[in-house]
Amino acid sequence: MEPNVIVVGSGVVGLTTAVVLAERGHRVAVWAGEPARETTSAVAGGLWWPYRVGPAERAGDWSLTSLTEYGHLATRPEETGVRFAEGVHSGVRREELGAWASEVPGLRPSTEAEYAAGQGVWGRLPLIDMPVHLAWLAERFAAAGGEIHARRVSRLADVPAPVVVNCSGLGARGLVPDDGVRPVRGQLVVVENPGVTTWFTGVDATSSDTTYFIPQPHGLLLGGTAQEDDWDMEPDPGTAREIVARCARLRPEIARARVLAHRVGLRPARDGGVRLTAETLPGGARLVHNYGHGGAGVTVAWGCAGEAAELAEAAGPA
Repeated sequence: MEPNVIVVGSGVVGLTTAVVLAERGHRVAVWAGEPARETTSAVAGGLWWPYRVGPAERAGDWSLTSLTEYGHLATRPEETGVRFAEGVHSGVRREELGAWASEVPGLRPSTEAEYAAGQGVWGRLPLIDMPVHLAWLAERFAAAGGEIHARRVSRLADVPAPVVVNCSGLGARGLVPDDGVRPVRGQLVVVENPGVTTWFTGVDATSSDTTYFIPQPHGLLLGGTAQEDDWDMEPDPGTAREIVARCARLRPEIARARVLAHRVGLRPARDGGVRLTAETLPGGARLVHNYGHGGAGVTVAWGCAGEAAELAEAAGPA
């Protein structure tokens, strides 16, 4: 049977939205110009945290919905890629976070033993192995009757379905078009883990440099950068050396770790934050937009997917 809903985009937001729609009884297909393993989602660090995402008054609720879902998925980490791990967000005061923070179990100021260099918050948060998680989402989608097709979309109005869900990420800049969508370039280095079991993040709002290390089963992810309006997908060797040096100042053993890979991803930021709206296409189809998730696609994926499904269903039975 022909799908009644076509989701454009195979990143974590697109696949999660497709899963939610399929499991609500819709006939869903995903159209994507690139497989999930080649999307920005696949190279993301995978730590749950509402980073570079807005609008603030909505992102907190989306994040909490996802937090609940990841709590369920973490009971099967080998299958879903989701587990919980402890760590510190430096330069953050608990009282300066949004109302959502009060709903995160155990989130508190870090101690000197946890972060001697200054203030921060400690938390035990979801840590998602993105390649594993994306593959699991695709399998869950298939089990619900969904299909993924390698189809590059040039015009949303040409997608042949009563409901089209636009989860095209950075591609929405030209596809919608939306000039408010722009890349925030992130570069990271993957090294053999020298025994680091906790994650750490440090963001300087005045700089494009960030510092983080995130332990994943396939290696220790070191970062990073937040270079706005930079489309360069090639890793820069000098930047890579600086990333390793920044992380090694916090954990000296990182300096001796063998480098496994260099990665670059373009976060799909959007002026004004996530666009989660619906409109009618010229031919009468309902178009739902779900893009602009910045650096928090995996963090808000389930919350945004639920709202996108409700917008899609507002068109009537699919």
